[in-house]
Amino acid sequence: MAKPHVILSAADQEELTRLLHQSGLRSKVFKRVTALLELHKGKSIEEVRKILGLCYPTMAKLIDNYQQNGLACLKDKKQPGRPAFIDGKQRAAITALACSEAPEGHGRWTLRLLADKVVELGYCETISHEYVGQILKKTKCSRI
Repeated sequence: MAKPHVILSAADQEELTRLLHQSGLRSKVFKRVTALLELHKGKSIEEVRKILGLCYPTMAKLIDNYQQNGLACLKDKKQPGRPAFIDGKQRAAITALACSEAPEGHGRWTLRLLADKVVELGYCETISHEYVGQILKKTKCSRI
């Protein structure tokens, strides 16, 4: 029998087996759990890769990640992203403004007019008319 690529501790092996029989396990996590268990049993990376439909770099990354971080390798890392610059209170204020009477000389609010008024009132430093439209898209305000 070939030397295993991953050697699991008894506690890790029990935890992975428990996770494997858990309902509602995400596909990605299921594949990681199965891969680790199969590699521990002595199967080659190539065999496990073909069975689970994973590429070699993914398998190599999983093995390295397990050896460095243990079972934390099953979870995805937080993905960096741009934080929202408009919070719930600001969204509510924009919606309330859109549902109010249009300014004098205008029959109704336009997205550009709303965006300019939002900045003028100091709800936020800058905002595009398109983003105002996205905010208002799910509201039931019929004045726009």
